[in-house]
Amino acid sequence: MGSSSSAQSFTIPAGEGPHSVGCTDLMTDHATQGTFLRLYYPCLEDACDKQPAWIPRREYHWGLADNLKMNRTVVDTFFGYYYGSVKCPAKWNAPFKSGETYPLIIFSHGLGAFRTLYSAICVELASQGFVVAAVEHRDESASATYYLQDVAVPNAEEQTSDLRQEVWLYYRNLKPGEEEFPLRSQQVHQRAEECIKALNLMLDINNGKKVTNALPLPFDWSVLQDSIDINRMCIVGHSFGATTAIQSLSKDARFRCGVAMDAWMFPLKNDVYPSVHQPLLFINSETFQSVDSILKMKRFDSTAVERKMITIRGSVHQSFPDFTFVTGAIIGKIFKLKGQIDPYIAIGIINKATLAFLQKHLGLQKDFNQWDALVDGQGDHLLPGTNINLPSTQ
Repeated sequence: MGSSSSAQSFTIPAGEGPHSVGCTDLMTDHATQGTFLRLYYPCLEDACDKQPAWIPRREYHWGLADNLKMNRTVVDTFFGYYYGSVKCPAKWNAPFKSGETYPLIIFSHGLGAFRTLYSAICVELASQGFVVAAVEHRDESASATYYLQDVAVPNAEEQTSDLRQEVWLYYRNLKPGEEEFPLRSQQVHQRAEECIKALNLMLDINNGKKVTNALPLPFDWSVLQDSIDINRMCIVGHSFGATTAIQSLSKDARFRCGVAMDAWMFPLKNDVYPSVHQPLLFINSETFQSVDSILKMKRFDSTAVERKMITIRGSVHQSFPDFTFVTGAIIGKIFKLKGQIDPYIAIGIINKATLAFLQKHLGLQKDFNQWDALVDGQGDHLLPGTNINLPSTQ
Protein backbone atom coordinates (compact mmCIF):
# COMPACT_ATOMS: atom_id res chain seq x y z
CA MET A 1 0.00 0.00 0.00
CA GLY A 2 2.81 2.38 -0.80
CA SER A 3 0.87 4.27 -3.47
CA SER A 4 -2.67 5.14 -4.46
CA SER A 5 -2.47 2.63 -7.30
CA SER A 6 -1.69 -0.17 -4.88
CA ALA A 7 -4.61 0.90 -2.71
CA GLN A 8 -6.91 0.35 -5.68
CA SER A 9 -5.97 -3.33 -5.75
CA PHE A 10 -7.97 -3.90 -2.59
CA THR A 11 -11.62 -4.39 -3.49
CA ILE A 12 -14.84 -5.24 -1.71
CA PRO A 13 -16.24 -8.54 -3.06
CA ALA A 14 -19.18 -8.34 -5.43
CA GLY A 15 -22.30 -10.43 -4.99
CA GLU A 16 -22.17 -14.07 -6.10
CA GLY A 17 -25.90 -14.59 -6.56
CA PRO A 18 -27.94 -14.59 -9.79
CA HIS A 19 -29.09 -10.97 -9.52
CA SER A 20 -27.25 -7.82 -10.47
CA VAL A 21 -27.29 -5.41 -7.53
CA GLY A 22 -28.17 -1.75 -7.42
CA CYS A 23 -28.07 0.67 -4.53
CA THR A 24 -29.44 4.08 -3.68
CA ASP A 25 -29.99 6.30 -0.65
CA LEU A 26 -33.25 7.47 0.87
CA MET A 27 -33.71 10.25 3.42
CA THR A 28 -37.21 11.13 4.60
CA ASP A 29 -38.30 14.17 6.60
CA HIS A 30 -36.08 17.11 7.39
CA ALA A 31 -35.32 16.19 10.97
CA THR A 32 -33.56 13.58 13.09
CA GLN A 33 -36.87 11.76 13.39
CA GLY A 34 -36.78 10.88 9.70
CA THR A 35 -35.27 7.74 8.19
CA PHE A 36 -31.91 7.57 6.41
CA LEU A 37 -30.94 4.34 4.71
CA ARG A 38 -28.92 2.76 1.92
CA LEU A 39 -31.04 0.35 -0.12
CA TYR A 40 -29.46 -2.64 -1.87
CA TYR A 41 -31.71 -4.44 -4.32
CA PRO A 42 -31.88 -6.70 -7.40
CA CYS A 43 -31.58 -4.44 -10.45
CA LEU A 44 -31.93 -4.71 -14.21
CA GLU A 45 -29.04 -6.50 -15.92
CA ASP A 46 -28.36 -3.81 -18.53
CA ALA A 47 -28.19 -0.94 -16.05
CA CYS A 48 -25.21 1.39 -16.10
CA ASP A 49 -22.13 0.19 -14.24
CA LYS A 50 -21.45 3.38 -12.26
CA GLN A 51 -20.50 2.46 -8.69
CA PRO A 52 -20.75 4.87 -5.74
CA ALA A 53 -17.85 5.78 -3.50
CA TRP A 54 -17.59 3.38 -0.57
CA ILE A 55 -17.28 6.25 1.94
CA PRO A 56 -19.52 8.90 0.40
CA ARG A 57 -18.41 12.07 2.23
CA ARG A 58 -15.30 13.32 4.03
CA GLU A 59 -17.45 14.16 7.06
CA TYR A 60 -17.53 10.42 7.71
CA HIS A 61 -13.72 10.52 7.97
CA TRP A 62 -14.07 13.17 10.64
CA GLY A 63 -16.58 11.04 12.53
CA LEU A 64 -14.28 8.04 12.37
CA ALA A 65 -11.52 10.27 13.76
CA ASP A 66 -13.76 11.28 16.66
CA ASN A 67 -14.55 7.63 17.33
CA LEU A 68 -10.84 6.73 17.30
CA LYS A 69 -10.02 9.87 19.34
CA MET A 70 -7.56 10.95 16.67
CA ASN A 71 -6.90 14.21 14.82
CA ARG A 72 -9.53 14.85 12.14
CA THR A 73 -7.09 16.27 9.60
CA VAL A 74 -4.71 13.32 9.95
CA VAL A 75 -7.50 10.75 9.62
CA ASP A 76 -9.11 12.61 6.70
CA THR A 77 -5.79 12.68 4.82
CA PHE A 78 -5.12 9.00 5.55
CA PHE A 79 -8.60 7.82 4.56
CA GLY A 80 -8.70 9.98 1.47
CA TYR A 81 -5.37 8.58 0.29
CA TYR A 82 -5.96 4.90 1.02
CA TYR A 83 -9.71 4.58 0.60
CA GLY A 84 -10.71 7.47 -1.65
CA SER A 85 -10.82 5.30 -4.76
CA VAL A 86 -12.68 2.36 -3.17
CA LYS A 87 -16.11 1.74 -4.65
CA CYS A 88 -19.19 -0.07 -3.40
CA PRO A 89 -19.71 -3.12 -5.69
CA ALA A 90 -23.24 -2.14 -6.72
CA LYS A 91 -24.77 -0.08 -9.52
CA TRP A 92 -25.65 3.40 -8.32
CA ASN A 93 -29.36 4.23 -8.77
CA ALA A 94 -29.83 1.37 -11.23
CA PRO A 95 -33.48 0.58 -12.11
CA PHE A 96 -35.14 -1.82 -9.71
CA LYS A 97 -35.88 -5.30 -11.08
CA SER A 98 -39.64 -5.56 -10.68
CA GLY A 99 -41.95 -8.42 -11.57
CA GLU A 100 -41.46 -10.57 -8.46
CA THR A 101 -41.56 -10.19 -4.71
CA TYR A 102 -38.45 -10.20 -2.55
CA PRO A 103 -37.96 -10.86 1.16
CA LEU A 104 -36.89 -7.78 3.12
CA ILE A 105 -33.89 -7.44 5.44
CA ILE A 106 -33.38 -4.45 7.73
CA PHE A 107 -29.66 -4.13 8.52
CA SER A 108 -28.22 -2.30 11.54
CA HIS A 109 -24.60 -1.12 11.64
CA GLY A 110 -22.20 -1.29 14.56
CA LEU A 111 -20.93 1.35 16.98
CA GLY A 112 -18.91 3.98 15.15
CA ALA A 113 -19.95 2.72 11.70
CA PHE A 114 -22.52 3.97 9.19
CA ARG A 115 -24.80 2.75 6.42
CA THR A 116 -22.19 1.97 3.73
CA LEU A 117 -19.58 -0.02 5.68
CA TYR A 118 -21.18 -3.48 5.32
CA SER A 119 -21.56 -3.61 1.56
CA ALA A 120 -19.91 -7.06 1.23
CA ILE A 121 -22.75 -8.53 3.28
CA CYS A 122 -25.58 -6.37 1.94
CA VAL A 123 -24.60 -6.72 -1.73
CA GLU A 124 -24.32 -10.50 -1.44
CA LEU A 125 -27.75 -10.78 0.19
CA ALA A 126 -29.27 -8.55 -2.51
CA SER A 127 -27.61 -10.64 -5.24
CA GLN A 128 -29.38 -13.67 -3.78
CA GLY A 129 -32.80 -12.04 -4.12
CA PHE A 130 -33.30 -9.89 -1.00
CA VAL A 131 -34.08 -6.22 -0.65
CA VAL A 132 -31.75 -4.90 2.05
CA ALA A 133 -32.35 -1.59 3.85
CA ALA A 134 -29.20 -0.58 5.75
CA VAL A 135 -30.21 2.02 8.32
CA GLU A 136 -27.92 4.88 9.30
CA HIS A 137 -28.61 5.50 12.98
CA ARG A 138 -29.05 8.99 14.38
CA ASP A 139 -28.51 8.20 18.06
CA GLU A 140 -24.90 9.51 18.01
CA SER A 141 -23.56 5.96 17.77
CA ALA A 142 -22.70 6.32 14.06
CA SER A 143 -19.34 7.86 13.26
CA ALA A 144 -21.30 10.52 11.47
CA THR A 145 -24.67 11.10 9.88
CA TYR A 146 -26.69 14.09 8.79
CA TYR A 147 -30.14 15.41 8.03
CA LEU A 148 -31.45 18.34 6.00
CA GLN A 149 -32.96 21.30 7.81
CA ASP A 150 -35.08 23.99 6.22
CA VAL A 151 -33.41 27.41 6.26
CA ALA A 152 -35.62 30.22 7.52
CA VAL A 153 -35.69 33.39 5.41
CA PRO A 154 -36.95 36.83 6.50
CA ASN A 155 -39.72 36.93 3.91
CA ALA A 156 -41.93 33.82 4.15
CA GLU A 157 -42.91 34.23 0.49
CA GLU A 158 -39.30 33.55 -0.44
CA GLN A 159 -39.23 30.24 1.42
CA THR A 160 -38.68 27.33 -0.99
CA SER A 161 -37.99 23.65 -0.53
CA ASP A 162 -34.53 24.18 -2.03
CA LEU A 163 -33.35 26.24 0.92
CA ARG A 164 -32.02 23.52 3.15
CA GLN A 165 -28.79 23.03 5.00
CA GLU A 166 -27.04 19.90 6.17
CA VAL A 167 -26.87 19.31 9.91
CA TRP A 168 -24.21 16.76 10.84
CA LEU A 169 -24.34 14.54 13.92
CA TYR A 170 -21.05 12.98 15.01
CA TYR A 171 -20.14 10.09 17.24
CA ARG A 172 -20.55 10.92 20.92
CA ASN A 173 -17.77 9.74 23.17
CA LEU A 174 -18.52 9.18 26.84
CA LYS A 175 -18.12 12.23 29.02
CA PRO A 176 -15.58 12.08 31.89
CA GLY A 177 -17.09 10.04 34.70
CA GLU A 178 -20.18 9.11 32.68
CA GLU A 179 -21.51 5.56 33.10
CA GLU A 180 -21.80 3.76 29.80
CA PHE A 181 -24.81 1.52 30.32
CA PRO A 182 -27.54 4.23 30.57
CA LEU A 183 -26.35 5.79 27.31
CA ARG A 184 -26.08 2.50 25.41
CA SER A 185 -29.42 1.28 26.73
CA GLN A 186 -31.11 4.46 25.54
CA GLN A 187 -29.35 4.20 22.20
CA VAL A 188 -30.31 0.57 21.57
CA HIS A 189 -33.98 1.42 22.08
CA GLN A 190 -33.74 4.39 19.71
CA ARG A 191 -31.90 2.23 17.18
CA ALA A 192 -34.61 -0.44 17.35
CA GLU A 193 -37.28 2.20 16.79
CA GLU A 194 -35.31 3.46 13.78
CA CYS A 195 -35.24 -0.07 12.36
CA ILE A 196 -38.99 -0.43 12.87
CA LYS A 197 -39.51 2.97 11.26
CA ALA A 198 -37.43 1.81 8.27
CA LEU A 199 -39.59 -1.32 8.06
CA ASN A 200 -42.75 0.80 8.07
CA LEU A 201 -41.29 3.06 5.38
CA MET A 202 -40.48 0.12 3.11
CA LEU A 203 -43.99 -1.26 3.61
CA ASP A 204 -45.49 2.14 2.75
CA ILE A 205 -43.47 2.14 -0.46
CA ASN A 206 -44.60 -1.42 -1.15
CA ASN A 207 -48.22 -0.30 -0.70
CA GLY A 208 -47.80 2.43 -3.31
CA LYS A 209 -47.51 5.39 -0.97
CA LYS A 210 -45.57 8.23 -2.57
CA VAL A 211 -42.22 8.81 -0.90
CA THR A 212 -40.38 12.11 -1.02
CA ASN A 213 -36.61 11.72 -0.96
CA ALA A 214 -34.82 14.70 0.55
CA LEU A 215 -31.79 13.70 -1.51
CA PRO A 216 -31.80 14.66 -5.22
CA LEU A 217 -31.35 11.16 -6.62
CA PRO A 218 -32.87 9.84 -9.89
CA PHE A 219 -34.40 6.67 -8.50
CA ASP A 220 -38.03 5.72 -9.10
CA TRP A 221 -39.36 4.45 -5.78
CA SER A 222 -42.81 3.75 -7.23
CA VAL A 223 -41.39 0.70 -9.03
CA LEU A 224 -41.05 -1.04 -5.66
CA GLN A 225 -44.82 -1.22 -5.26
CA ASP A 226 -45.90 -4.81 -4.56
CA SER A 227 -42.27 -6.00 -4.69
CA ILE A 228 -41.77 -6.75 -0.98
CA ASP A 229 -42.85 -10.13 0.40
CA ILE A 230 -44.59 -8.88 3.54
CA ASN A 231 -44.61 -12.38 5.03
CA ARG A 232 -40.83 -12.71 4.80
CA MET A 233 -39.14 -9.90 6.70
CA CYS A 234 -36.20 -10.17 9.09
CA ILE A 235 -33.44 -8.17 10.74
CA VAL A 236 -29.65 -8.54 10.70
CA GLY A 237 -26.91 -6.54 12.39
CA HIS A 238 -23.30 -6.49 13.56
CA SER A 239 -21.96 -5.66 17.04
CA PHE A 240 -24.17 -2.86 18.42
CA GLY A 241 -26.29 -3.51 15.33
CA ALA A 242 -26.68 -7.14 16.38
CA THR A 243 -27.89 -5.94 19.77
CA THR A 244 -30.23 -3.62 17.90
CA ALA A 245 -31.53 -6.58 15.90
CA ILE A 246 -32.29 -8.47 19.12
CA GLN A 247 -34.01 -5.44 20.65
CA SER A 248 -36.04 -5.03 17.45
CA LEU A 249 -37.15 -8.67 17.54
CA SER A 250 -38.49 -8.07 21.04
CA LYS A 251 -40.44 -5.02 19.89
CA ASP A 252 -41.91 -6.16 16.58
CA ALA A 253 -43.13 -9.64 15.64
CA ARG A 254 -43.17 -8.72 11.95
CA PHE A 255 -39.47 -9.56 12.00
CA ARG A 256 -39.77 -13.31 11.58
CA CYS A 257 -36.17 -14.08 12.56
CA GLY A 258 -32.83 -12.41 13.19
CA VAL A 259 -29.10 -12.84 12.67
CA ALA A 260 -26.79 -11.35 15.30
CA MET A 261 -23.23 -10.98 13.99
CA ASP A 262 -20.69 -10.81 16.82
CA ALA A 263 -23.23 -9.19 19.10
CA TRP A 264 -22.18 -6.65 21.74
CA MET A 265 -24.53 -7.83 24.47
CA PHE A 266 -23.70 -5.12 27.02
CA PRO A 267 -26.58 -2.68 26.25
CA LEU A 268 -29.45 -5.16 26.70
CA LYS A 269 -31.64 -5.02 29.79
CA ASN A 270 -32.94 -8.17 31.44
CA ASP A 271 -36.48 -7.66 30.17
CA VAL A 272 -35.47 -8.30 26.56
CA TYR A 273 -34.53 -11.96 27.06
CA PRO A 274 -38.03 -13.37 27.61
CA SER A 275 -39.47 -10.98 25.00
CA VAL A 276 -37.80 -12.47 21.91
CA HIS A 277 -39.88 -15.29 20.43
CA GLN A 278 -38.38 -15.56 16.94
CA PRO A 279 -35.54 -17.80 15.68
CA LEU A 280 -32.11 -16.26 16.22
CA LEU A 281 -28.64 -17.07 14.89
CA PHE A 282 -25.47 -15.82 16.59
CA ILE A 283 -22.40 -15.71 14.32
CA ASN A 284 -19.39 -14.93 16.49
CA SER A 285 -15.76 -14.12 15.86
CA GLU A 286 -13.09 -15.97 17.78
CA THR A 287 -11.64 -12.99 19.64
CA PHE A 288 -14.41 -10.52 20.59
CA GLN A 289 -16.67 -12.38 22.99
CA SER A 290 -16.29 -12.94 26.74
CA VAL A 291 -17.73 -15.38 29.27
CA ASP A 292 -20.28 -12.76 30.31
CA SER A 293 -21.47 -12.06 26.76
CA ILE A 294 -21.73 -15.75 25.84
CA LEU A 295 -23.76 -16.43 28.98
CA LYS A 296 -26.10 -13.63 27.95
CA MET A 297 -26.49 -15.18 24.49
CA LYS A 298 -27.23 -18.53 26.07
CA ARG A 299 -30.10 -16.95 27.96
CA PHE A 300 -31.91 -17.03 24.60
CA ASP A 301 -31.60 -20.84 24.42
CA SER A 302 -35.02 -22.34 23.82
CA THR A 303 -36.68 -25.68 23.15
CA ALA A 304 -39.62 -23.96 21.48
CA VAL A 305 -37.79 -22.04 18.75
CA GLU A 306 -34.42 -22.48 17.05
CA ARG A 307 -31.52 -20.58 18.55
CA LYS A 308 -28.08 -21.25 17.08
CA MET A 309 -24.56 -20.08 17.86
CA ILE A 310 -21.45 -20.61 15.74
CA THR A 311 -17.90 -19.27 15.94
CA ILE A 312 -15.59 -18.60 13.01
CA ARG A 313 -12.04 -19.65 13.85
CA GLY A 314 -9.34 -17.12 13.08
CA SER A 315 -11.82 -14.26 12.72
CA VAL A 316 -11.91 -10.93 14.55
CA HIS A 317 -14.66 -8.42 15.28
CA GLN A 318 -13.75 -6.47 12.14
CA SER A 319 -14.09 -9.54 9.89
CA PHE A 320 -17.70 -8.42 9.26
CA PRO A 321 -17.38 -4.79 7.99
CA ASP A 322 -15.70 -3.91 4.70
CA PHE A 323 -12.46 -2.50 6.14
CA THR A 324 -11.01 -6.00 6.27
CA PHE A 325 -11.01 -6.16 2.43
CA VAL A 326 -9.52 -2.76 1.65
CA THR A 327 -6.71 -2.68 4.19
CA GLY A 328 -3.24 -4.14 3.76
CA ALA A 329 -1.79 -6.78 6.05
CA ILE A 330 0.33 -4.52 8.27
CA ILE A 331 -2.31 -1.85 8.94
CA GLY A 332 -4.93 -4.57 9.17
CA LYS A 333 -3.04 -6.29 11.99
CA ILE A 334 -2.24 -3.04 13.84
CA PHE A 335 -5.89 -1.96 13.94
CA LYS A 336 -7.23 -5.53 14.28
CA LEU A 337 -9.08 -5.26 10.97
CA LYS A 338 -7.86 -8.67 9.86
CA GLY A 339 -7.75 -12.03 11.60
CA GLN A 340 -5.82 -15.19 10.84
CA ILE A 341 -8.52 -16.35 8.43
CA ASP A 342 -8.61 -15.09 4.83
CA PRO A 343 -11.25 -12.29 4.91
CA TYR A 344 -12.93 -13.59 1.75
CA ILE A 345 -13.33 -17.05 3.31
CA ALA A 346 -14.72 -15.48 6.48
CA ILE A 347 -17.30 -13.36 4.67
CA GLY A 348 -18.31 -16.37 2.60
CA ILE A 349 -19.06 -18.31 5.78
CA ILE A 350 -20.93 -15.35 7.28
CA ASN A 351 -23.10 -14.84 4.20
CA LYS A 352 -23.80 -18.51 3.49
CA ALA A 353 -24.73 -19.30 7.09
CA THR A 354 -27.02 -16.27 7.09
CA LEU A 355 -28.69 -17.35 3.85
CA ALA A 356 -29.21 -20.92 5.08
CA PHE A 357 -30.77 -19.70 8.32
CA LEU A 358 -33.03 -17.23 6.52
CA GLN A 359 -34.22 -19.85 4.03
CA LYS A 360 -35.30 -22.14 6.85
CA HIS A 361 -37.12 -19.54 8.90
CA LEU A 362 -38.56 -17.42 6.11
CA GLY A 363 -39.73 -20.48 4.19
CA LEU A 364 -37.79 -19.62 1.02
CA GLN A 365 -37.80 -21.89 -2.01
CA LYS A 366 -34.08 -21.48 -2.76
CA ASP A 367 -30.98 -23.67 -2.62
CA PHE A 368 -29.50 -22.00 0.44
CA ASN A 369 -30.08 -25.20 2.41
CA GLN A 370 -26.88 -26.50 0.80
CA TRP A 371 -25.16 -24.50 3.55
CA ASP A 372 -27.24 -25.84 6.47
CA ALA A 373 -24.16 -27.51 7.95
CA LEU A 374 -22.61 -24.08 8.53
CA VAL A 375 -25.50 -23.14 10.81
CA ASP A 376 -24.61 -26.21 12.88
CA GLY A 377 -20.98 -25.08 13.08
CA GLN A 378 -19.77 -27.85 10.78
CA GLY A 379 -17.04 -27.18 8.25
CA ASP A 380 -13.58 -25.71 7.93
CA HIS A 381 -12.90 -22.71 10.17
CA LEU A 382 -16.10 -23.29 12.16
CA LEU A 383 -16.94 -24.26 15.69
CA PRO A 384 -20.45 -25.05 16.98
CA GLY A 385 -21.28 -22.83 19.92
CA THR A 386 -18.34 -20.91 21.33
CA ASN A 387 -14.58 -21.13 21.83
CA ILE A 388 -15.00 -19.46 25.23
CA ASN A 389 -14.50 -21.72 28.25
CA LEU A 390 -17.67 -21.36 30.30
CA PRO A 391 -18.18 -22.19 33.98
CA SER A 392 -18.76 -25.92 34.47
CA THR A 393 -22.34 -25.32 35.60
CA GLN A 394 -23.26 -23.94 32.17
